[in-house]
Amino acid sequence: MRLLSVLSAVSVAAGLGHAETLKTQTLLQDIVTFDNSSLFINGDRLMIFSGEVHPFRLPVPSLWLDIFQKVKALGLNTVSFYLDWALLEGEPGVFRGEGIFDYSAFFEAAKEAGIYLIARPGPYINAEASGGGFPGWLQRIKGHLRTADPEYLAATDNYIANIDKLIAKYQITNGGPIILYQPENEYTSAAAGIKFPDPDYMQYVIDQARNAGIVLPMMSNDASMAGHNVPGSGKGEVDIYGHDGYPLGFDCKNPTTWPLGNLITQYRANHLKFSASTPYSVPEFQGGSFDPWGGYGFDQCGQLINHEQVRVFYKNMFASGVTIFNLYMIFGGTNWGNLGHPGGYTSYDYAAAIAEDRTVSREKYSELKLEANFLKVSPGYLTATPDISNKTGIYSPNTDITITALVNYTPEGGSFYVVRHTDYQTLASTPYTLSLPTSAGNLSIPILGDSLTLSRRDSKIHVADYSVGDHKLIYSTAEIFTWQKFSDRTVLVVYGGEGETHELAIADEVKWTSTGPSVQVKTIKDKVKKSFTVVQWKTSSERRIFKTGNLHIYILDRNSAYNYWAPQIADTSSSLIVNGGYLIRSASVDGTSLSLQADFNTTTTLEVIGVPRSVSKLQINGETTKYTVDSEGNYIIKIDYKVPALSLPDLSTAKWSYIDSLPEIQPDYDDSAWPSANLKSTNNTYVGPLKTPVSLYASDYGFHTGALLFRGHFTATGAETKLYISTIGGRAFGSSVWLNSSFVGSWPGSGAASVHNDTYDLPSPLIAGKHYVLTVLVDNMGLDEDWTVGDDSMKNPRGILDYSLLSGTNTTLPKSNITWKLTGNLGGEQYRDKARGPLNEGGLYIERQGYHLPSPPLSSNSSSTPFTGLSSPGVAFYTTSFPLSLPSSQYDTPLRFVFDNSTSTQEGQEYRAWLCVNGFQYGRYVGHIGPQTSFPVPEGILNYQGENWVGVVVWATGEKGAK
Repeated sequence: MRLLSVLSAVSVAAGLGHAETLKTQTLLQDIVTFDNSSLFINGDRLMIFSGEVHPFRLPVPSLWLDIFQKVKALGLNTVSFYLDWALLEGEPGVFRGEGIFDYSAFFEAAKEAGIYLIARPGPYINAEASGGGFPGWLQRIKGHLRTADPEYLAATDNYIANIDKLIAKYQITNGGPIILYQPENEYTSAAAGIKFPDPDYMQYVIDQARNAGIVLPMMSNDASMAGHNVPGSGKGEVDIYGHDGYPLGFDCKNPTTWPLGNLITQYRANHLKFSASTPYSVPEFQGGSFDPWGGYGFDQCGQLINHEQVRVFYKNMFASGVTIFNLYMIFGGTNWGNLGHPGGYTSYDYAAAIAEDRTVSREKYSELKLEANFLKVSPGYLTATPDISNKTGIYSPNTDITITALVNYTPEGGSFYVVRHTDYQTLASTPYTLSLPTSAGNLSIPILGDSLTLSRRDSKIHVADYSVGDHKLIYSTAEIFTWQKFSDRTVLVVYGGEGETHELAIADEVKWTSTGPSVQVKTIKDKVKKSFTVVQWKTSSERRIFKTGNLHIYILDRNSAYNYWAPQIADTSSSLIVNGGYLIRSASVDGTSLSLQADFNTTTTLEVIGVPRSVSKLQINGETTKYTVDSEGNYIIKIDYKVPALSLPDLSTAKWSYIDSLPEIQPDYDDSAWPSANLKSTNNTYVGPLKTPVSLYASDYGFHTGALLFRGHFTATGAETKLYISTIGGRAFGSSVWLNSSFVGSWPGSGAASVHNDTYDLPSPLIAGKHYVLTVLVDNMGLDEDWTVGDDSMKNPRGILDYSLLSGTNTTLPKSNITWKLTGNLGGEQYRDKARGPLNEGGLYIERQGYHLPSPPLSSNSSSTPFTGLSSPGVAFYTTSFPLSLPSSQYDTPLRFVFDNSTSTQEGQEYRAWLCVNGFQYGRYVGHIGPQTSFPVPEGILNYQGENWVGVVVWATGEKGAK
C-alpha cells in the first residue's frame, strides 16, 4: 500500500481564530484525504453531511435502497452505520453473515444511490442495542470489557476479522462507497480502577482493522469533547478527532422546554484546542431522541426534536464550522426480535427525519432538506473561518441577536453570518438590522428600510459576497435553498418566513423584470466601488421570479420552499430543480430522454426547472409522460393520483388457532432435555458472589434473549408456606411463578424496575414427601449496555438472583433442597433459525416448538381468540393466516398492527404480548407500562402478494386474565 503525506493548511484569521499548526498526516491511500478545513475525495473538497442508519433495524435488504434514496433526496451525501456483533456471532467463534445479515447488499445499495458510508462496526456500539451490541456470551468471560484484558481482546478477534474483511472490500479504494472508519465507540469514561484512556487498547482495536485491510482514515467519537485519542497523542491516536452532541437531551415529557445553557457555543474553540489540524467532526449529533418503557412516545419526542431544533441547533453547528456532520438518527427503524436494550421498546423511530414506517412527512425532513441543499451549493463554507468570540453588537446593534461570522479571505469564497437569539430559549420574535462588511463596503441592511425579523426558535444564515455561477450576491438576508447553472440561465431559489421582510443585492447595475407580487428595487451607485442593485420584498405564499439577464431568482416563503427538490442528474455533477411531489428520488438523462423517479400522494402539478436542451422526452417512474413548457422554459406536468383500492383483513373476525404456551406448569411436563443449573460459581464480573447454591444466570448457560423459563424441583417437607424470590430481567420486565399448575404470583413490571423481590404465599398445605415443581417465567427485556469502560454493566445477569422457601414461622429452608432446570431460545447459542438470527426468539414453548413460524402444524379447533383471551394467569398463543394482494409495484403502503385494549392498564388484568409476523417477532406490548401500541411492519416481513401468518402471544400476569 502507498503512504501519502497530507500537509494540513494554515488558516490565519485576525480576530476570528488563530494560526493553526502545521501537521503532517500519514495516510495509507490517496483518495480520502483532509486538511484542517474538510475532507477531500479524489482531490475534491467536500462537506460530509451524513445521517445514521442501522441496516440491522430494517431486516429487509430490498428496502435499503429506498432509505438511501430518501437520504440522497434530502441533499445529504453520506450515511453512517453501526453493525451489531451480537447478530453476527451469536455462537462464539462462528461468524454468520448470510441472508438479511449479508451487509454487502447494504453497501451495494449505497453505491447505487450515490451515497458515501462511514463504517462503525464496534466491536462496542451502544446504540440502544441489547448489550450495546455485545453478544451475551461475553457475560461468561472473566476479562473486563472494552479494556486490554487479553480474554476480552481475543473474544473480539473473530468478529472484527470477518466484518472488517467485508468492509475493506467495499472501501472507496476498491471502488466501494465506504470513506471513513471508526474504531470503538464513545471511548470517553471508565470505571474506577480501570486504566483509562488506555493507548494499548485503542491501538489494538485500530490494528485489528488495519490487519483486516482497512486503509481509510480512522475517526473517533468522544461522547463529550474531552480530547481522547486525538491526532498527535501517540499510541492509539486516530486520524480525525470527533465528538458527539445531544444538546436537548431526551426529556420527551417536556417537549416544549429547551433547557437553559444547552446551546453550546464553545465547540469551535475546543476543536482548535484539541485537533486544530483536522476537519471539525461531529460523528453523532442529535437527530431525534430515544424513549424508554413507560415513556411518552415518539410523537411527543418529535415535538422536542422538531423542525425548530433543526433550524437552531444545526445552524449553531454550522456556525462552529463543522464539515463532517452526522445526524443520529436519520432513520431509526425497529428493535425487532430482542435486539433492543431494556431502556427502549420495539420502536426505534427515534423521532428521526425519516419515520419508522419510512415515510417522509415530518416537517423536520423538509427543514433539513433546505439546509443540506444550501451547503451542497456553498463550497465557500468549507474554507470559511468561524468567529469564536460569540460577541454581540458587532454585526447588528440589537444585542438580543447573536451573529456568528464565517469569513473567507479569498474573493470567491463568500462569507456566512449565522443569526440566532442571544437567549435561545426565547419565544419572542425579534426585529433586527445588519451591519455587514462586503466588497461594496460596510453596509447597513436592509438598505431600503424596514427591519428583518427573527421569529421564535429560529435561526438564519445570511450570506455576503456569495457567488451564484457567474453572478455575485453582495448580500442576501433571504436564505438560499439552492442555485443551479443551466445552459440558458442560472436559477437561484431563496426563501423566508411568511410576512418577513427580506433583501438581497446583486453586483452591478442591472436591468430587471419581475413576476408575482411587487418588489422594491434600487440601484446603489458608488464612485469608488462598483454599483449594485438592491431588491426588497415582503415574503408571501405567492411566488415571485426576479430576472436580470440570465439570472432568475425564485423568491419563496419557507413552506413553499419545502416542496422543492434538487435531484442530481445521475453520472453528472449537475442537478435539476423540481417543484412538487411527495418525494423526488432521482433523475437521469439518456440521450433525449429525462427520467424521474418520484413518489406522489395526491393529485398535483410538477414543475421541472433546468431541463437540458437535448431533452425532448420525459419519463416518470418508467412511463412516458406528457408535459407542457411554460413561459420560463420549465416543464409542467399534471400528476393524476389515483387512490388505490386496498383490502385488508379484519383480524377480529379471522379464524384463529389457540395453543397453550405454558405446558411447563404441568407436574408431569418432561424437562429432562433442559440444561441443569449446576454451575456453583460464575465468571460474571458485574455482580458479587452467588446468593444461590448454583448460578441461575441465564447467560451462564447460553440463553441471552427473550423469555426465560426455570423449573425448580423439590420434595416438600410439609413446612413450606411461602416463597421469596428475586428476579431480574431489565427495565419493564415481568415474572410469574407457579407451583405445579397452581398460580403463585406475578410481578407485572414497571417502567423503571429491572429487579424485583417478592414473597408469595404458596398453595397450602404442601404434602410432606410429595414432589413439587416451581415454574418461574422471566421476561428478559435485553441486556444492559456497557457505556462506561470496564464497569461490565452488560454482564448484569438475567434470571433468578435469589430465592428461599420459608416455613410458617418464616424460617428459611435450605436452598439446596431445590434443583433447577432452565431453558431459553431453542438451541441457545447454537440457535436453529439461522435466517432470522440469534436474537429473534426467546424460550416460550411456542417459540421452541416453532409455532410462531409460517404454516405451523396446528391441530387445535379451539374457538379462543386474542379478542376473547385468557380468564386466568397463563400464556396463550393465537395464530391465523390471511392473504394480501396489495399493489406494491405501484404504491408504497405502510402497514401497522395496533393493540387497542384499555383493560390492560387495570389492576389484575395486566398482560404482555408479542407480535409474530411470518416468523419475525415484530412487537412487544406491555399495556400498563407503554407507551407503544402501534407496530409498523414493513413489506418484506409482510408478504404483500401472498399468504401471511400472524401470531400473538398473550401472557396474562394478573389474576383476572387478559384479552
